Amino acid sequence: MAAQLFNRIGQLGLGVALVGGVVNSALYNVDGGHRAVIFDRFAGVKNMVVGEGTHFFVPWVQKPIIFDIRSRPRNVPTVTGSKDLQNVNITLRILFRPVPDQLPKIYTILGVDYDERVLPSITSEVLKAVVAQFDAGELITQREVVSQKVNESLTERAGQFGLILDDISITHLTFGKEFTQAVELKQVAQQEAEKARFLVEKAEQQKKAAVIAAEGDAQAAILLAKSFGSAGEGLVELRRIEAAEDIAYQLSKSRNVTYLPQGQNVLLNLPTQN
Repeated sequence: MAAQLFNRIGQLGLGVALVGGVVNSALYNVDGGHRAVIFDRFAGVKNMVVGEGTHFFVPWVQKPIIFDIRSRPRNVPTVTGSKDLQNVNITLRILFRPVPDQLPKIYTILGVDYDERVLPSITSEVLKAVVAQFDAGELITQREVVSQKVNESLTERAGQFGLILDDISITHLTFGKEFTQAVELKQVAQQEAEKARFLVEKAEQQKKAAVIAAEGDAQAAILLAKSFGSAGEGLVELRRIEAAEDIAYQLSKSRNVTYLPQGQNVLLNLPTQN
């Protein structure tokens, strides 16, 4: 009896374990920020989206495919041409996420790696169409306008594939080597032109100053001639006295100069020799 009881308990335990294993294999979890699409071997992809939580499915017959519906960043580099035929290297940073209700369609048409299949192609297409409307200089001075046009066009194109673009920004914008060299040469030429213009203006100012100085000298000569004509030798004598006074004043400040009045004997205390 005891042996039969133990066998019965063992069978029950084995049955419970088998049932538990089957139940665990028929459960799957959908984490927060994710959604699931069910693939049925007989019915194909079901047109329903499974939300967050723990759910049942039929093993072997059904298979859950988990999608991340949170915003994710992606950098897409593209080489295109401007309106004036300059090579432009431009990189967009895109924050994208799928539309949850369109996940069955996305999985059926594009697969799990839908972003790899869609974003590079539509980004390159939109950038080439928008950048071709602007010159190289306008791409720099009108960057906000370029970014706005790219945003509008790319959002519309992504919506056709069931994608939502939360943010689009131009993170990198450079031009070809030839354009960069041309810009540098233009800057050097502008600097040299500014320098040459400065030199010309300086020469003109010096010329004007020389003319003004010559006119002043001529006017002074005329005034002196008039003074000589009216005052005669008196003006010369006055200038001589003024010069003598100035010389005497300057010499009076020197310690090494002694003034000896004319016609007077001045005895100097010189040592005598025996």
